[in-house]
Amino acid sequence: MDCNVLTLAGLWNSGPHHWQTLWEHKHPQWVRVAHRDWNSPDCHEWVAELDAAIAACDGPPLLVAHSLGTMLVAQWARSGSELKIAGAFLVAPSDVEAPSYPVEANRFAPVPMDRLPFPSVVLASSDDPFLQIERAHSFAQAWGSRFVEIGPAGHVNGDAGYGEWAQGEKLLEEFCRDLGK
Repeated sequence: MDCNVLTLAGLWNSGPHHWQTLWEHKHPQWVRVAHRDWNSPDCHEWVAELDAAIAACDGPPLLVAHSLGTMLVAQWARSGSELKIAGAFLVAPSDVEAPSYPVEANRFAPVPMDRLPFPSVVLASSDDPFLQIERAHSFAQAWGSRFVEIGPAGHVNGDAGYGEWAQGEKLLEEFCRDLGK
């Protein structure tokens, strides 16, 4: 796959067995957006860090986000940045307004429900402990994103058995092709 890609991990970063990490090993030109604090995320700080990473790209990147990283994309879109991205592949959004969210939302709430000004797809699990499937569908609808329910996949992370995640990589390749990259 020949895409300019930034990966956006969620709360606590993606570990060594997470699909994002494994995909980055397969595609060493991809860059993970770094954050000063992965454990107590601050929305304004994370948005600024994402904006700096996008500015450092040679052209509009494709964002491949997981969990809180998906909320970061929505918050960045709302920030008014002049920078452009090619699109966003949003996997297992975390509902930062839900009682099940494991840390203080630190200004990630309320969830932005504005249409995203770039192509996007939301992939959601039917049994994600951090997001009800109906809520995932409402995010996708509000954001103008294509919605893909991937079945019972937990939080679509290493703990749920999603290491290499071939199905996800295939869906990403299709999305990338649809963007004309």
